[in-house]
Amino acid sequence: MTTPAETVIAAARAFLGDRISVNRAVREQHSRGEDTTTPTLPDAVAFVETTEEVSRILALCHQHGVAVTPFGAGTSLEGHVNPVRAGVSLDLSRMKAVLELNEEDMDVLIEPGVTRQELNAFLRDKGLFFPVDPGSHATIGGMCATRASGTNAVRYGTIRENVLGLEVVLADGRVIETGGRTRKASNGYDLTRLFIGSEGTLGVITKVRLRLHGIPEAMSAAVCQFPTLAAAVETVITVMQAGIPVARIELLDEDQMEACIRYSKLEGFAPLTTLFLEFHGTDASVKEQAEAVEAIAGDLGAQGFTWATDAQARNRLWQARHDAYWAAVALKPAHRGITTDVCVPISRLAEAVVQAKATALASGLTSCIVGHVGDGNFHCLILFPDGDQEGLERAWALDRAIVAQGLALGGTCSGEHGIGMGKREFLEQEHGPEALAVMRSVKVALDPRGIMNPGKMFRN
Repeated sequence: MTTPAETVIAAARAFLGDRISVNRAVREQHSRGEDTTTPTLPDAVAFVETTEEVSRILALCHQHGVAVTPFGAGTSLEGHVNPVRAGVSLDLSRMKAVLELNEEDMDVLIEPGVTRQELNAFLRDKGLFFPVDPGSHATIGGMCATRASGTNAVRYGTIRENVLGLEVVLADGRVIETGGRTRKASNGYDLTRLFIGSEGTLGVITKVRLRLHGIPEAMSAAVCQFPTLAAAVETVITVMQAGIPVARIELLDEDQMEACIRYSKLEGFAPLTTLFLEFHGTDASVKEQAEAVEAIAGDLGAQGFTWATDAQARNRLWQARHDAYWAAVALKPAHRGITTDVCVPISRLAEAVVQAKATALASGLTSCIVGHVGDGNFHCLILFPDGDQEGLERAWALDRAIVAQGLALGGTCSGEHGIGMGKREFLEQEHGPEALAVMRSVKVALDPRGIMNPGKMFRN
């Protein structure tokens, strides 16, 4: 007897041909992202290239009750791309076109498989750039789905503030457009923001209109090191409360800095708690910002204020920051890591970070703290032996403890990674049962058969 999935696969082969694959190796590549969830093989992987193909696939899956899990680059950290009910893994990574650029209005229309790096390479000669920088080679469609953030968010905002509109294919195959090219509008429900952060549970994003920014006249990076974690965080709080418009301000604790020194060959630095900063603007404003931060850091015990003004030196520093995850994992061979994603009000940041580090030390597990602390967001990377179930459970227990501490300080369980499978238990704790019921009602209204990325955000 033919299963619903087999029926969908056979029908889709008529218009996708060999771009719908049942090859086991391909299915294994789409069985999970960069997370610790148990992999689940999809029944098939569909490599779509147009909105029409996405629409036809979803209409088929809706008709036959087959689950659909959108897949971009597979870099998610909370199990978003794990096809827990098998079905079709919908790979959008081939949808890479830059469809329209409006230089004067500083906006661009792209397909969801374009990465931040690819978009900025396209824009470089136009004097424009896209600032949202989660640190990985994520697709922009995936960044929209998870409401991504990153190192530049303190100045330029998260993906939410930089998306003007979307094209979305709904569960039954209907195609809608949200938002537009204007910088503000007051007309009806804000459907764009509904789909930003919906993690593929409400529809599939097939086009994204982004707000762009002018490349600054001048950029300068700086590094300063501190004798204590508390002093570094207090510097961040003081800088933000002083209104200094830093473009990036990133924290690495002593363990993370030791890892980065080893992994990225950062010479001239000690394994101390460190702030990486970047300043954008005119030559004069960049100098003024940097001097103001240097003075604040000096008052709080900073040891040195190392400048990196040329592009090569700046890029080397930020590449080390972006490689922090791999650097931390490399600290202990044959280990894997899970990352917390707590975000708290800036006034509670010092308390949250110091408390998280103390809790991690008490657990006996190796951990490193790194964070986009300018907006109150930090990550604790917890290492455990690969394949050790008891070690994984201890790591998850530490993650829960740190998240609980953040929630108690008025924070959130996820500043940028999303809920997926890993943070489902915290969603009701943070929002309460009534708000969760409203979320579920939206899900049912747009996806009555429950085919869109099932098992994510909600426990059932």
